[in-house]
Amino acid sequence: MNPGIILLLAFSTASLLILLYLLRSQSGIIKQLRHQRDAIEIEEHRMFDFLHGLGETLIKEGSTQTTILHRTIVRGAAMVVDTHGAALYLLDKTGGRLVPQYQSEACPPLIPIPTHITQQSHDAPNTLGSYVRLTSIGCEWGPFGEALSTEQPQFIEDLSAEKSFESADLECHQGVSVIVAPLIYGSKKLGILAVANSSVADRFTKNDYDVFRSVAEQSAFALGNALIHHEAAEKRRLDQELNTASEVQRILLPDKDPEVKGYRIAGLNVPAKLVSGDYFDFFEIDDQHLGVVIADVSGKGVPASLITAMCRSVVRANSIDTLSPSRVLSKANVQLFPDIREDMFISLAYIVLKADSPEMQMARAGHDPPLHYHASEQTVTTLQSPGIAIGIDAGNVFEKAIQDQKLELLPGDILLLHTDGVNEATNSHGEEFGMDRLYKALVNAAPGGATEVIESIRDAVEKFAGNVTQNDDITLVALEKC
Repeated sequence: MNPGIILLLAFSTASLLILLYLLRSQSGIIKQLRHQRDAIEIEEHRMFDFLHGLGETLIKEGSTQTTILHRTIVRGAAMVVDTHGAALYLLDKTGGRLVPQYQSEACPPLIPIPTHITQQSHDAPNTLGSYVRLTSIGCEWGPFGEALSTEQPQFIEDLSAEKSFESADLECHQGVSVIVAPLIYGSKKLGILAVANSSVADRFTKNDYDVFRSVAEQSAFALGNALIHHEAAEKRRLDQELNTASEVQRILLPDKDPEVKGYRIAGLNVPAKLVSGDYFDFFEIDDQHLGVVIADVSGKGVPASLITAMCRSVVRANSIDTLSPSRVLSKANVQLFPDIREDMFISLAYIVLKADSPEMQMARAGHDPPLHYHASEQTVTTLQSPGIAIGIDAGNVFEKAIQDQKLELLPGDILLLHTDGVNEATNSHGEEFGMDRLYKALVNAAPGGATEVIESIRDAVEKFAGNVTQNDDITLVALEKC
């Protein structure tokens, strides 16, 4: 055969072999690319399912059912990364400890397990799971603390080789690989999310690390939003309770001024907050006598308002068939003392007046001295009767200190009872309304009677304070002798 033909055939055969090889190689590459594409699609579907699950949980549960959200995050993280298990730890209210919230069943322990716990688990299989679910860990501990402090995910190839696991039962942690990611919402650190594999053969890849970082970011966003919704819901609940408490307290205050022959009486309470630590009260002792009370509980808000309600009931109960104010307050002190905190007390003034009589009796339990406006002289004097506040002493000292004081009002005279929220009201310069302004307001308004006195003093304090928010309640009671 012609050598040229032989050479041509050889060349053609070689070309065909090369072409077959290239086709086979290309087919392998195509299969590999298809496999990678399928893997990416599966990963994308997992991520989509995870995000969809988070969204559904936030919408359906109103962002308040945190247990369901925690479970969704943990199971979703394990699914997306395709790992053996995952766990969620969140910081407690102090920010000092990481508390386990949810851990998937197949997740290996991620905190050091003492040897005695693993030994007990041989006889009681639930011991290990209970220990993991109930054991919190310091926020600076090991890989958890490292993730929080650096604000970066941490990858641990083998937990048993970690220094923070030296005192643990290493067989329990042998070969466990973990990725720990911090959960941060804005500038607030919430806790950590971790995924783990218990087999040496299932090591995490760089892609696993990147995907898990995204999962942790989305989880932190969901948890942060849930926290905001929870705090908003809690605030709404507290506001509703405060409004209810405020309504109840308003019901306890007199709904109208009393009608007593020979007197005109007016009262006013302006709370600094929704609920007040001040109160005033008018009540019939018998068909001839009226009890008048003004009180100020140290402290503000709900605790003070609860004490005022207690005080009102106790004073009323002890006033039945008793015309001595000091005796009533002594009994009230004995009954209230055990229930008042050491840092709280009640200043109170109690007056008993008789219809169509100029004489009355007063006892003052550490309250601001009442002001007596003398119509004939157009002057004001203070009534400094002895006594200490309710709740300071169990009984003996209180009873020795408090006394009844007899008063007499002439026609046109006014007795003004007030709490320190009046004279201590401040303006934008930090100045107090003070007693001098109170004296002046009383003298100017007194000719108009009890109601005019109350309204004028309130207006004077509001004008003085301007837009400055006051820290103390304002309460006034005026008794005018006709």
